Amino acid sequence: MSLRLLRTLALLLLVAALAGPLAACGKKGPPIPPDGQDSDYPRTYPTR
Repeated sequence: MSLRLLRTLALLLLVAALAGPLAACGKKGPPIPPDGQDSDYPRTYPTR
């Protein structure tokens, strides 16, 4: 392999390794309270 191809592949591997964990972040669905408990949210905050 040429040096340029090796650098390109290394860069693509690095980008994939850094971007991979970001794909796991994010909202999966609406928050659901545990069974038998009421939801406290959204709550209104007191005003002054």
